[in-house]
Amino acid sequence: MQDQVERAAAILTDACAQGQVRGAVLAVRWGAERVTQVFGETPSVDVAFLLGSISKPIVVAAVMILFDQGRFGLDDLVRDYLPEFTGEGRDQVTVRHVLTHVSGLPDQLPENAALRQGHAPLSAFVEGACRVPLGFAPGTRYEYSSMAILLAAELAQRLTGVEIRQLVAEAVLLPLGMYHSALGLGELDPALLMPCQVEHAAIEAGGGAPGSEGWDWNSPYWRALGSPWGGVHASAGDVLRFLDAFLHPHGELFRPEVAQLMVQNHNPEGLKPRGLGFDLGLAGTERSFGHTGSTGTHAWADPERDLTCVVLTTLPTRAVTPHPTQLASDYIAAISATMASVAATGSAAAVMARPTTR
Repeated sequence: MQDQVERAAAILTDACAQGQVRGAVLAVRWGAERVTQVFGETPSVDVAFLLGSISKPIVVAAVMILFDQGRFGLDDLVRDYLPEFTGEGRDQVTVRHVLTHVSGLPDQLPENAALRQGHAPLSAFVEGACRVPLGFAPGTRYEYSSMAILLAAELAQRLTGVEIRQLVAEAVLLPLGMYHSALGLGELDPALLMPCQVEHAAIEAGGGAPGSEGWDWNSPYWRALGSPWGGVHASAGDVLRFLDAFLHPHGELFRPEVAQLMVQNHNPEGLKPRGLGFDLGLAGTERSFGHTGSTGTHAWADPERDLTCVVLTTLPTRAVTPHPTQLASDYIAAISATMASVAATGSAAAVMARPTTR
């Protein structure tokens, strides 16, 4: 495994040396061994990166604490907790549907950019998610949905009366000792946040959009908002700690049975397998779980090998294919054809394209 870690580190070293990636961190644990390494402009292993969608399982963990307390059921209707979420098929959407991306809700709202440009509060996004038309009958198709995770977070807010940023901090981050993490900014030092390379981000995230400096991933507005679908800032070590809490659950958050429930497939046969907040199979094994983020992040855990891998970078995922996070992750997982290509050329840089200018 040490050799695989060194090869993964070489990927990130080369990416930063070429100027493709400004900063990155690699954290890997296998058994009792652990390695954490920084690259490029990253000053410390404790620096927090904007996780993007790796935020989703972290926020869902806070929601599932309420499930463990018996405050809702997975097959309860969302409208039972959000009464305004009704009509036009919404009355059939369950909590399980929104946690596994089969609700019919879209990834982002049509008015996403306008809301961000106007520095809208999360409540405005919730209002939009409650009225946006469903794209299909709940449970019949898989379509990745950030707005579904937003509604799950809103459900938790209404059940507890606690704002989601505070709930995640108190229910998940503090119990796990994730002291370099926050949904939004929390108590994090803004000087210890890695800036995203937003020039390579999607237009809806502010990349390339005129005047987007006020609402893109690096803006004070977006950093502080704490979007449940993508607004967690965390160090690589903290993300590794979070994944290990599911790989070896000891009841820090909820009963081990609930942790197991989150990392098993809940979708019908024929649809993409998903856990509750978690993606499945990221390490090439059936039981592996984790998530990726559009900000340039990749994290997974594999129970079959007692192996956890976290790769955080500043380069948005859409900027280049294959992305350095995927290449590094594949080396750790030792399952990818890309790894064979790298070995054949003798240089990790040989399979790394320059970022696009989209």
